[in-house]
Amino acid sequence: MTDGGEVKTVSGRGIEAAASDVDARVENKISALAPEQLEIVRRGAEIIKSGGLVAFPTETVYGLGANALDAEAVRRIYETKGRPSDNPLILHVSSIEMTEGLVELNWRARMLMEKFWPGPLSIVLPAKEVIPSRTRGGLPTAAVRMPDAAVALALIKFSNLPIAAPSANISGRPSPTDAETVRRDVGDKIPLVIDGGETRFGVESTVIDMTGEHAVLLRPGGLAKEEIEAELGEEVLLPQDQTIIKRSPGTRYRHYAPNVTLILAAPDEIPADAENWAWMGISEPAGNPAKKIKFRDDAEYARELFRAMRALEKSGVSAIYAEIPEERGIGRALKDRLVRAAGG
Repeated sequence: MTDGGEVKTVSGRGIEAAASDVDARVENKISALAPEQLEIVRRGAEIIKSGGLVAFPTETVYGLGANALDAEAVRRIYETKGRPSDNPLILHVSSIEMTEGLVELNWRARMLMEKFWPGPLSIVLPAKEVIPSRTRGGLPTAAVRMPDAAVALALIKFSNLPIAAPSANISGRPSPTDAETVRRDVGDKIPLVIDGGETRFGVESTVIDMTGEHAVLLRPGGLAKEEIEAELGEEVLLPQDQTIIKRSPGTRYRHYAPNVTLILAAPDEIPADAENWAWMGISEPAGNPAKKIKFRDDAEYARELFRAMRALEKSGVSAIYAEIPEERGIGRALKDRLVRAAGG
């Protein structure tokens, strides 16, 4: 089976059946929303359709959303965040059918969608002309994903539009994982923040490039590289040059940074003369930190990372020492965010 030929099956099943399964998962999540939640989401959908911005929860972080097909609405995202205009946005969809109108699909990408959507997986594919250049940062490709959060799925479905949405914070700051953080960062600049509680993963989606013969990991995230490899039956490669990395958001600029110095270290590497410092990690540090946040495991470390950064920067410490996780599972995404927050 080749990408250029007619695809008859996905994982041994019909494409229509696979897409139907995904649609059913979406409907089940949306139907679980309470009437008052649906009312707020419908109001958000009207704002999206009229060219406005809405902040909303996903399973990863909160997103700042606009109609992905409206270049002027997308411009407002960049302006509100202070985001560089060449940093592409992820398009959030509520069905595989919607995805087909935006990008050129291949059978391997469909297979991942069937398995992992809704979920924290963004897939980069050749973009169709319907997507404005501004939305994709001037690139010929676009990243698409289906969020695993009822509010997000309902917002997309009720607006009947793909929603372009980076994280709902000022560019470069730690991503927001609760509505109050969104309100503090951008709440006075947008008409609606939909409160869906704290997010489940705490780090953004995994971004995989599927435009070539092999899958390439552009950004580690909420879905582990190992899980994708198990589904594809092949290794997910790491990018070899900056050209392909640019197809993913969150890979070219300093991101996720607190307002105090962040230093990556092992628990026994804290300088003896360090003063007024904080520690966060899963291990007990050497020395006597002024503040300390310990996590049970890498999953909790990732989920609470951005919230911990914001809390520690307000505590009055001069520096934050952060434990470096192992590069496996969610630890790979966690390390990526820590490295970028520390300035590379």
